[in-house]
Amino acid sequence: MVVGASGNIGTAVMEALGRRQPGVEILALARRRPTHDPHIPGCDVTWRAVDIRSDPLGTHFVGADVVVHLAWLFHPSHHPQATWRSNVHGALQVMDGVRDADVGALVCSSSVAAYSARADAEPTDESWPTHGASDAPYVREKSYIERLLDSLEAADTNRRVVRIRPAFVFHRRAATQQRRLFIGPLLPRVLASPALAPLLPMPAGLLFQTAHSDDVGDALAAAALGHARGAFNVCSDGVLGPDDLAEIFDARLITLPPKIFSHALRGAWMAHLVPAHPALFDALMRLPVMANDRAKLELGWHPTVSAADALTEFLAGLHEGAGYPTPPLDPDTSGRLRSHEFATGIGERD
Repeated sequence: MVVGASGNIGTAVMEALGRRQPGVEILALARRRPTHDPHIPGCDVTWRAVDIRSDPLGTHFVGADVVVHLAWLFHPSHHPQATWRSNVHGALQVMDGVRDADVGALVCSSSVAAYSARADAEPTDESWPTHGASDAPYVREKSYIERLLDSLEAADTNRRVVRIRPAFVFHRRAATQQRRLFIGPLLPRVLASPALAPLLPMPAGLLFQTAHSDDVGDALAAAALGHARGAFNVCSDGVLGPDDLAEIFDARLITLPPKIFSHALRGAWMAHLVPAHPALFDALMRLPVMANDRAKLELGWHPTVSAADALTEFLAGLHEGAGYPTPPLDPDTSGRLRSHEFATGIGERD
């Protein structure tokens, strides 16, 4: 059972399940089901349109071996009560459905954003506190769901509960959706085409980890099909800093105080010029560096895409207006920015 199956990670985990267990039967739940079901190799997929905010889920979960919960609403960022209802109340609905249908395992996608602020640049394991590193709604909601998962584990130790905490997840086909969710119509030309970036301003002290969707999907599939319990950090090997980003963009680096970026993003967000809540940047600057040793050891998982390559693929997808035939990822429904409009930011279709 995959809840939130039509998104970036949902499509990747179904593909990974098909690779790991050919012939696997998947019930794919999504708020908007695809008009034409995408072909997922190795899987027998049945799609259903379900809204986790309001629809009872127990009847859908009956007979499932495992529920993989991925559904998440990022916007409207100016109305956090709406995202709280979808993300936190929706997660409660999923957990209630798991209990009602007596499903033996729940695998939930958490996030590096759930972690508390770092103390230094040393890699941390899954025991690092999960109280969030800023007051961004996304951070607060991910942290709160960690508490809900704690309660679920404590209430029934026979049920297997797994939480995957990925770094920032990229894939070529998700680039158009991610531009809409986090960057908005005023897309800087530099992000669309790194070759056009002679100078690259970056906040001093930035430490940035990535994960490719295929690798995150594979970790989730390994957790769903195996016997693991608990939390797992999932990220590419290596950490990106300002110097690494300048190399990717082939640009001369200019480091500036993080407060300059924070104030600029806050003003742009308040003016509705960018969609992402500015406190997400504050969290980014404070997030710990994750160690992925436990996932390698206990899930038998290994990243196949480097941190730099995952980001480079995302940038290529931005330039191409890449997508995938599900409503969240389809450029026609997720907001394409045509190639000749990259410099001006016009043509938003959200």
